[in-house]
Amino acid sequence: MIKFWHGLVAIILICGIGTAKAAEGDILTAKAAYDKARAGEVTLIDVRSPQEWQQTGVPAGGIAETIHGDGGLPGFAAALLARFDGDKSKPVALICARGARSAYTKNYLEQAGFTNVSDVSEDMIGGPNGEGWQTQGLPTTAWKPE
Repeated sequence: MIKFWHGLVAIILICGIGTAKAAEGDILTAKAAYDKARAGEVTLIDVRSPQEWQQTGVPAGGIAETIHGDGGLPGFAAALLARFDGDKSKPVALICARGARSAYTKNYLEQAGFTNVSDVSEDMIGGPNGEGWQTQGLPTTAWKPE
């Protein structure tokens, strides 16, 4: 039954239905996220799937860390903890395709004790929250599997 609910949540997030909204102060525009990542003020994490990274590239200055791995969101949170040496206060900005998964992931991380998480709700390809990373011509880097 748990797998059913996880699958249903994934379908809802992928389709953009029921998008969780981040608190207003925790939302970054794509340009602001790019500028903050370049300045070293935030770690920009692209939570999309490897197939999506392959299609569009990853935001320049961003890290490709999927929420779609075998460990799901708990595995994603564990990967961030490993990356940040267990420090849940490191500034993180999450980006996805249309803003649904990044908002959902932000909420999950906050419930897991992360204290400095932002949502790039404009997303990569644009949608109801703004033009998006690509539409604005912000740079990307090609993704290559490790």
